[in-house]
Amino acid sequence: MPFAVKSCFDVVLWFSDKALNDNEYIQPQKLHRLIFLAQAYFSVAYPGRKLMPATFVTDSFGPVEPTIFHALAYGRPPMLDPNPMPDQVAHFLEGIWRRFGAQTADQLTRKLNEHPAVAAAMNKGLNEEIPLAAMVKYYVDLAKAAQGGDGPAGAAEIAKVVKPRLMRSQGGKAVAVTAWAPKALGKKPE
Repeated sequence: MPFAVKSCFDVVLWFSDKALNDNEYIQPQKLHRLIFLAQAYFSVAYPGRKLMPATFVTDSFGPVEPTIFHALAYGRPPMLDPNPMPDQVAHFLEGIWRRFGAQTADQLTRKLNEHPAVAAAMNKGLNEEIPLAAMVKYYVDLAKAAQGGDGPAGAAEIAKVVKPRLMRSQGGKAVAVTAWAPKALGKKPE
């Protein structure tokens, strides 16, 4: 399964730079919560795909990505420069930032610690892996419940994060643009 970006550092640096551009210091705990949410939401929005090669485990406060935790323990290493971010991913991360960026680290931690996948792993102890499938299932189930069980899985919740980009037609009219996503691969039209 291909990843949308080469490294979880690319996503971390994107959020760090976004916070800096918004004149905000991003706490490490908040950063871990945002990349957790980004990974889960991306896999719901784009079924079968992962945003980044990352594994989340339990910490005494909530979910963390251990490689990021250790690499950034004393701040951003000077040799880290982000890889170019694909437009689709940057647009997606803008949605995550728009939806969750204003929340504090404590608010995000409380929210995620109630997440069934996180709670189950936390009950097992520290450094327990939080399976991506369980992360995704929670958001798909949440979206289905919000829609009364009808409609495409994950659509309601994901729509809050992934808003279509607005572009202009040649006549100047604003039009919503989303990436083409076929319903099923390999099926021939009837």
